[in-house]
Amino acid sequence: MSSVQGQLPLEDMPRRLYSCTPSRLNAWLDCRRRYRFSYLDRPQPSKGPAWAHNSVGASVHNALAGWWREPYERRTPLTAAVLLTNGWIAEGFRDTEQSGRWLARARDLVSGYVATLDPADEPVGVERTVATRTKVIALSGRIDRLDRRGDELVVVDYKTGRRPLTQDDARGSLALAAYAVAASSMLRTPCHEVELHHLPTGEIVQWRHTDESLARHLRRAEELASEAAEADERYRAAVAAPAKGRTAPRGQASRTSVPSSSAGASGRPFVGPAAVPPEIDELFAPSPGPICSWCDFRRHCPEGQAVAPDRDPWDGLAE
Repeated sequence: MSSVQGQLPLEDMPRRLYSCTPSRLNAWLDCRRRYRFSYLDRPQPSKGPAWAHNSVGASVHNALAGWWREPYERRTPLTAAVLLTNGWIAEGFRDTEQSGRWLARARDLVSGYVATLDPADEPVGVERTVATRTKVIALSGRIDRLDRRGDELVVVDYKTGRRPLTQDDARGSLALAAYAVAASSMLRTPCHEVELHHLPTGEIVQWRHTDESLARHLRRAEELASEAAEADERYRAAVAAPAKGRTAPRGQASRTSVPSSSAGASGRPFVGPAAVPPEIDELFAPSPGPICSWCDFRRHCPEGQAVAPDRDPWDGLAE
C-alpha cells in the first residue's frame, strides 16, 4: 500500500488555530487595509508620528500597574504621582509646555483614582496575560487588572479618553468578553463581570455577562478569525517573503504617498507598503471614514486621506 493511501486530502485537513488578540480581530473588523499593514506586511510600513493622547494613556496605565507592584505601605496617592512623573511619555505633544500641563493633569488623575482604592485589596493580576482556545482560535490578551470579588473574577479596564462611556461600551466590548472567558478558563474561576474605569470622570461602567452572552462574543471572535485566516493565507500565497528592499511587480507602482527617501517618524528609513497583486489589494480594501484621521498608516492610504482631514499629533487631547 502506498504510504499516502488513507491520508486525508490536503483540503480536508484541519486548519491550524488562528492565533490572535482582540486588537487583531478588531483591526480586521474596522479596516482590512490597516489590518494588512499592521500584521502582514513585513517589514511593516512606516507609521506616522506618535499621538499625544496615546502617550497620556500609556503613561497612566504604566503608573497604575506600577502602583500595585509597590509594597502595601507605599501604595499611596503620592507614590502614584511619582510613578507617573518618572514614567512620563512626552511623545506627540506640541511642545514642552503642553507636555508639562498634561503631566500635571495625569498626575492628578492617577493620584485621585488610587485614593478611591483599598491598597490592601490585592488584585489577582495586574497587566496579566490570559489565553484560551477553541476549535478555531488561540486567543490571548493582557488585562489591565483582574480582581476577585467573592467567588468570582472581575475584569477591570482603565480608560483615559475624553469621551464619556456608556454601558453599551462594556456590554459590546469583544476584548472584555474575551478576557473574561480566558481568565475563567485559566484560573478555573467564574468570570462574568467586566468594568470600564473612566479616570477623567471617575465613572465606573459595569456589565455582567451571562454564559450565553460570553459564548456569543466567542462565536463572533471565531467568525472574524475565520475570515482573517483565509485572507492571511491568500496574502501569503500571493506575496513572496520580502527581501531587503521592495520593488513593485512590472507595471505596478507602490502605493506609498511619501518619497522612499524620507525617514519615518522614528528616524528609521521610510518603508512603504508591500507591492501586492490587484486581487490582494482588493481583498484588503480600506474602510474610509472619520477614524481615518487617526490612523497610524494614513500616509499610505489615499482613500483615507480623501475622506478625513489631517490631524496634529496632539489633537486627541481634551484641550
